[in-house]
Amino acid sequence: MDKNMRNSGEYFVSLAPHIRSGDTVQRIMLDVIIALVPAAIASVYFFGFYSLAILAVAILSCVGSEYVFQKLMHKPSQIGDLSAVVTGILLAFNVPAQAPLWMVAFGGIFAIIIVKECFGGIGGNFMNPALAARVMLMASWPKYMTTYLDPAGMTGATPLQILKSGTGELPQLADMATGNIGGVIGETCAIALLLGGIYLIIRKVIDWRTPVVYILATAIFLMILGIKPDMIPYEVLGGGLMLGAFFMATDYSSSPMTKKGRLIFALGAAFVTALIRAKGGMPEGVSYSILLMNVCTPLIDKLTVGEAYGPKKA
Repeated sequence: MDKNMRNSGEYFVSLAPHIRSGDTVQRIMLDVIIALVPAAIASVYFFGFYSLAILAVAILSCVGSEYVFQKLMHKPSQIGDLSAVVTGILLAFNVPAQAPLWMVAFGGIFAIIIVKECFGGIGGNFMNPALAARVMLMASWPKYMTTYLDPAGMTGATPLQILKSGTGELPQLADMATGNIGGVIGETCAIALLLGGIYLIIRKVIDWRTPVVYILATAIFLMILGIKPDMIPYEVLGGGLMLGAFFMATDYSSSPMTKKGRLIFALGAAFVTALIRAKGGMPEGVSYSILLMNVCTPLIDKLTVGEAYGPKKA
């Protein structure tokens, strides 16, 4: 039960069955942090120690803004649940290696105060805070957000930009799997993200259906929309598909409650991602597809959550 409810003397009883679980928000968030460590190490290895500065600023801005906002609103501080730390890491993973630190800090404040706390705090936000902040930063400072460095420190096109333009030489698939390519700091190393995703599945933090269906369905939709089969591995390993599938489409607050709902969510996100990549003007579509499906989550829940005492009789 929420601490605020206990303090106010209000009690809410939900319908049976009642399931006791040893999971806490802090334990779940700690597992997510552990799962993100391989990608964080890869970001420092490929993009240098400035990646650590981006991570530190993103985390501090998220945790600090949550603490200050909750104090100003006379709410108990919840920074100990580590959810703001996770938001900070995911935000950092969604910006390029040369992003100015003031912009990263602004993104962290926006993610926590506007997207999370203004809608009631953890569990109340209707979209993923880190993704919402990325889209805001993309709209506000597109030059900073679309200038990518490769591990050699040179600016250049990402694999998805090369695919979209049809000009330039694609990197080796091995480099894309290991992270030796340009892009935002947390999305380039597919192996590290896959390891983190497998850890979350083993720990039963996330439902395996969402990332697996999202990735596979995106590949299928891309082929239906005209992308050649030999380019599909580049589409899967490039961009934010792995990061989004394992760490953002599975967000508890903004994804459906039921297994059927999560399948619908994953299929919808996959279709929008493929549509943007194949037919849209942008090379990437993961952020927009997940945010769009976040908005659809209440409707999906309404259509897929069963009646309390069984289905309605005709």
